[in-house]
Amino acid sequence: MARRDTPGLPDFSLLKRLARDQLVYLLEQLPGKKDLFIESDLMSPLDRIANMSTLKQHDIVKLYKVEYKATVSLSDQLCFLIRPRIQTVKWICDVVNADKAVGRFRRYKIIFTPQRFFACEAVLEEEGVFGDVTTDEWAFYLLPLDDDILSMELPEFFHDNFLAGDQRWLRTVGGALHLLHSVYGPFSKLYGIGSCSQMTYEWWREQVEQGEQGARPAEIGSVFLIDRDVDFVTPLCSQVVYEGLLDDIFRIKCGCVEFGPDVTSSDRSVKVMLNSQDKVFNEIRNEHFSNVFGFLSQKARNLQTAYDKRQGMDIKQMKTFVSEELKGLKQEHRLLSLHIGASESIMKKKTKQDFQELLQREHCLLEGFEIRESISFIEEHINRQISMMESLRMLCLLSITENGLLPKDYRSLKTQYLQSYGFDHLLTFSNLRQLGLLVEQQGAETLTVMESKVGKLVNDKTAGKITDAFSSLARRSHFRALSRKLNLVPKSDEEYDLRVPKDMAYIFSGAYVPLSCRLIEQVLERDGWAGLEDVTRLLNGHEFAVTGGSRAEPNSDAQRLVLVLFLGGCTFSEISALRFLGRAKGYKFIVVTTAVTNSSRLLEALLGNHA
Repeated sequence: MARRDTPGLPDFSLLKRLARDQLVYLLEQLPGKKDLFIESDLMSPLDRIANMSTLKQHDIVKLYKVEYKATVSLSDQLCFLIRPRIQTVKWICDVVNADKAVGRFRRYKIIFTPQRFFACEAVLEEEGVFGDVTTDEWAFYLLPLDDDILSMELPEFFHDNFLAGDQRWLRTVGGALHLLHSVYGPFSKLYGIGSCSQMTYEWWREQVEQGEQGARPAEIGSVFLIDRDVDFVTPLCSQVVYEGLLDDIFRIKCGCVEFGPDVTSSDRSVKVMLNSQDKVFNEIRNEHFSNVFGFLSQKARNLQTAYDKRQGMDIKQMKTFVSEELKGLKQEHRLLSLHIGASESIMKKKTKQDFQELLQREHCLLEGFEIRESISFIEEHINRQISMMESLRMLCLLSITENGLLPKDYRSLKTQYLQSYGFDHLLTFSNLRQLGLLVEQQGAETLTVMESKVGKLVNDKTAGKITDAFSSLARRSHFRALSRKLNLVPKSDEEYDLRVPKDMAYIFSGAYVPLSCRLIEQVLERDGWAGLEDVTRLLNGHEFAVTGGSRAEPNSDAQRLVLVLFLGGCTFSEISALRFLGRAKGYKFIVVTTAVTNSSRLLEALLGNHA
């Protein structure tokens, strides 16, 4: 139950209008008829901002997907809407040079989004086309996926930043935060943890100090920034809330999901927008999957009752019913059929993969019980080649929860995995080791002993620097210690009632409270990191808590609006947990993320063959 009425949300449709107006302005900088080339991963976000009819109003004749081959466009003006990627810029250079080789003159405009990088302009110069094209940037930072979810749609942030060490996207995230501050700020408090969060905050602060400080009412109270590598356990756990399962099985893309013939019970696929406008989905999106069928059957009965009202109506009542209710009932009936079909499809797939046994093994790993049995389960999973990604996920979860694997287990499991799924995954194991997702215990334990001995000889400030130095040598997890200090694994003395959840652990069947969400809860309760020093030390620090420029009343609606920014992606399970926390504590959470992620997307970004 909510402690008190939760505050209303800001109108984020304004962000769409700003993005649309800027894009239109940039397109009009190239007057006349033109063709537009768009990168494939920008097509869905663009459709949410400006559809084809809007583009045609501004002289776009044809739309092409960037496919890295010779262009078939006959237009004399070509516009390219792309991410700042070297490969795409080189392809554009090839297009321009091919035209020059046959003596064809065209005008070219490249619009980089969300920003232009120097490396891309350097390529244009190297290829000899810098003077033939005009470049601009479309500051399309944030796409509202729902009333309380904003996505930057930058899935590459995770790989580029955490694995490759490329920090160029941090300025982009800082730009998104600055946009929110400009439109909905000022913020009263800013909290954060993680090196990326700290750098983003510092860049944002510089921008604010350089800009004009206009006095306006604050619509957002606190901001919490958190790096994805602070909590890898949560995205590696199987999702069991409805929206999370939809994402795991059907892949929600840009707030939209495509249901195939097995769900629609027809010979065609249907695309469905998943947001709070869908009344059926909105009521079950945060529910544990075990509750979903009961809700859908009750909804079906209610819908039938509403249809049955027609019986015995006179002409006037029937006319009112048709004009006011029938259309809504038909729409609800269509959506209900789709969600029932999706639920049945989920049931079939999860039963086939021995899902219950998989969940049981996950829970054992989280609780620290039956580790040898879990290793045997993972070995069987690998040797039967049930699923390459599932096997890798379970290996990573085992490693993180156990603070690394014993050397003999690590070598044995690695060998079995490579023999089952191919030796091209040697680089995958190297990537996982680099991020601390799959490591041996030996080196990390030796460093821990050294660190503790050296730490006793120096003061706290120097000890913090030593901790950073050691953690960079061998990344390691302290999941067990964090779990005890933050009570992440509830005591299993009594059965957990998933119909009436008592805490955020319900999103993982009562087995685990997401570390990321627990940190947010604790920091908001304490108004800072005081009392959490042991926790931040285990998380390698980089925490901060600063006062912003807002002087809103402590109990005002704005002060109870908390914006959480995930750098590296967040899961739908975490969003569900924050919604539950908001209802329980009287907050309203707005989730901003570089992209929505899950275990598959996170691990795919670390595969050795990742482009």
